[in-house]
Amino acid sequence: MSTTPRKRLTGEERRAAILDSALEVFAERGYHASSIDDIAREGGVSKALIYEHFASKQELYAELLEQHAGELFGALAEAISEAGTTAAARLATGFDAFYGFVEEHRVAWRMLFREATDPEAMVVLDRVMAQVTTVVAGLIAEDPGSRRPVTGGETREQGIQVLAQLLVGAVQSLANWWAEHQELPRKRIVEMTMDFAWLGLQQLSRGERWPAPAQ
Repeated sequence: MSTTPRKRLTGEERRAAILDSALEVFAERGYHASSIDDIAREGGVSKALIYEHFASKQELYAELLEQHAGELFGALAEAISEAGTTAAARLATGFDAFYGFVEEHRVAWRMLFREATDPEAMVVLDRVMAQVTTVVAGLIAEDPGSRRPVTGGETREQGIQVLAQLLVGAVQSLANWWAEHQELPRKRIVEMTMDFAWLGLQQLSRGERWPAPAQ
């Protein structure tokens, strides 16, 4: 009886398979509770083979973070570049791409944003969120209302940066929640985000401000 020989993986394919196994383990157990032994068992390979490709667990983790953070930012930038010409359309498209990553890569999202406690992981996370915030700030700056004179003493650039930080923080927090509550469709999550974000920005662009109580 003849058997079909198993295809021998290339070095690049083997490396990718190890990364896939590591992603599953890190997402399930967290970085500190995971070991190279766990990853080897998950992938059905030896520890020695893993060490042929990665010098340490930390190197494995760092490469996964870089890979998925790059995918997230790349998806966001591509979606916005292909969106409509208005800031509102581009912002909505950006939100949809962001939530799309969460929906399609739940394991990677959990590892990136919910289990990232290692200092090296936080450096990667902070960098990608800074990139996202820069994109959002650029979209806010496109709105004509953002050119109105400021009233609180901050510069225009500071005001835009504060709004961008608020939006990105809120969206990241909602994405963490939605990753575990996907009974709500992505389309509705985008609509609710725009209700919160864009309607508020429109009021600001008209010069409306919160009536702070007298001191």
